[in-house]
Amino acid sequence: MTLYQWFIFFLIIQIVHFIGTWKLYEKAGRKSWEAAIPVYNAIVLMKIINRPSWWTILLFIPIINLIMFPVVWVETIRSFGKNTTKDTLLVLFTLGLYIYYINYFENVTHIKDRSLVSPTKTGDTISSFLFAIIVATLVHTYVMQPFTIPSSSLEKTLLIGDFLFVSKFHYGARTPMTTVAAPMVHDTIPFVNIKSYLYDDNEETAKSSLRNKLQLPYFRFPGFEKIEKNDIVVFNWPADTLYNMYKPADRRYSKPVDKRTNYVKRCVGTPGDSLSVRNGIVFIDGQELILSDRAKPQYSYDAKTDGTELDRTYLLKELNITEGFGYIKADSVRFFAISDENVARLKNNPSIKSIKRNVSQEDDPSIFPFTKKWNLDNLGPIYIPQAGKTVALNKETLPFYKKIISEYEANDLKVNGDEIRINGQIAKSYTFKQDYYYMMGDNRHNSLDSRFWGFVPADHIVGKPVFIWMSLDQNIGWNKAIDKIRWDRMFTTVGGDGEPYSYFKFFIMALAAYLGISFYMKKKRAKN
Repeated sequence: MTLYQWFIFFLIIQIVHFIGTWKLYEKAGRKSWEAAIPVYNAIVLMKIINRPSWWTILLFIPIINLIMFPVVWVETIRSFGKNTTKDTLLVLFTLGLYIYYINYFENVTHIKDRSLVSPTKTGDTISSFLFAIIVATLVHTYVMQPFTIPSSSLEKTLLIGDFLFVSKFHYGARTPMTTVAAPMVHDTIPFVNIKSYLYDDNEETAKSSLRNKLQLPYFRFPGFEKIEKNDIVVFNWPADTLYNMYKPADRRYSKPVDKRTNYVKRCVGTPGDSLSVRNGIVFIDGQELILSDRAKPQYSYDAKTDGTELDRTYLLKELNITEGFGYIKADSVRFFAISDENVARLKNNPSIKSIKRNVSQEDDPSIFPFTKKWNLDNLGPIYIPQAGKTVALNKETLPFYKKIISEYEANDLKVNGDEIRINGQIAKSYTFKQDYYYMMGDNRHNSLDSRFWGFVPADHIVGKPVFIWMSLDQNIGWNKAIDKIRWDRMFTTVGGDGEPYSYFKFFIMALAAYLGISFYMKKKRAKN
């Protein structure tokens, strides 16, 4: 929906509310017209049901309001003496329309100072549970979100099995675009493995479907920093057309932006940059991109040996080679991913005669923009679009920006020979509506990143990983639970300079102090 369409929808909801509640407002000692004034009517309703005025804010927060509406319906009928289980079920199963019946056909009396304590333990438990969900959803959506590293694309910086907290407020929290969805889950409801949101995923009918008209326009609150080169960023995968996170796609599915699969990569190009990759090294505006000291880029290498078989324990433990290796010949070993630091160590191994980085030379049609001119290690220059900037459009430049124009910025694009039409008009240039970024994994020869699908739009940005609170080695079974935990990575920061430092011991000390003080205070109160 556009902002105008949402405004009309909002006014319709206000009319629906007024028609169904104006008599109840009068019975509560208010004026009937107060039920018709947008926002103000919600503030007055909070006074009628004896709830705090700040609840009004929750009614206008996507996802949160899906929980709040049923709560307010129940609170409204209870404020007029409708406390039975039957009444509660009626108002819930009629989606609040039972209030219409009470408004016009029931002679009810407003209970001004009704008790807010549930008369049953079950009711109290449900109220506490709903409140917990609301608070958790607010934190999850606008403050901090848990995230698990699923792949080795940032290996050595972030490992498979790292459990992160991703900050939403560093780059500015993005309001949900999908309005009807289960709280605190992404695109899939766990265990049952079904979609967590209401959306027509058929590529052919998605644009016209009424279900998809409920999508909110993109909006992001101001952040306190911008995405910089070298930042590790969590974003929605722009090329995602999977059904959900656990089911392979059997056809092309349409997905809303905020429900596309979460990815994590390193930003190597920001809006306005000209990016090139030469022999696997990233260059920005002709200058080599200097990575942060925590970044450990890895490449595939071939090594010649003296024929001696390399010790597997040495490779896995001392060199921490996690991507695997294999013998090409009796005296040739291929390492699928190895850092510069470990290359230097291998050169000092007497069994290694030579070691050489593998660099792609042949044209690869799978590399963006799919013109068969570039490959994994050599590409560019690519201009990274910046909001408000204009580029010339022709058959040479169009492959770079085709998806931006037609999908990310929702224009009608038609190409007929050398003629390019945007929204029916012949176009020789295009001005970008939002910023774009170029993301790559540190594991340069084993990372599905911008080299394969292009730019990441600003509206796809989720947040910034800031903290590792748990890390589990996936190669160790739970029968060795203590060894499975990577203790040195627990409670470490993701960014910063130097080697990661674990704050876990300080957490244990603070927890012990808290428990000790709590025990002392409880014992002291018991004596008194």
